[in-house]
Amino acid sequence: MPIMGVAKFERFFRLAAGVDVDKSDLKRYQDFVYDKLYDLLLIGQAHAKSNGRDVLEPQDLPITKGLQERIHEFRDLDEEIELAPILEYLAARPPLVVELSAETQDRLVLIVGGLSVALAKTFKILDPSITTPLSGHWEVATQIFDLIM
Repeated sequence: MPIMGVAKFERFFRLAAGVDVDKSDLKRYQDFVYDKLYDLLLIGQAHAKSNGRDVLEPQDLPITKGLQERIHEFRDLDEEIELAPILEYLAARPPLVVELSAETQDRLVLIVGGLSVALAKTFKILDPSITTPLSGHWEVATQIFDLIM
């Protein structure tokens, strides 16, 4: 599976929430992003199908107010996460029944960015004094997202 550069990954989390992550956190991060993005796409697929469409449009995705705000924060950070590795990883999982529109595909990077900002900020909410998330922090953050997504 392709991975983004470790330095870029570390810089992103520092800018987003003042959290230091390292290479050992990269796999956890990728799993988190994949799982949450796939969850959003599955619900979006259900919305598209219930509206009689075989193409998933951006309005089908369940983007909450909080996630939308994190997407805006991600834009402000001016960080880029390459779309291709995420889509390649996503393609390795069970395929969706619907196609993604070009506009939906274009928004996936922003959604991943918003999810990433939300994850970084979640670490700080769990422990305001945290500088480096431990395995337990990753587990609790993932459990929280699983409850609401």
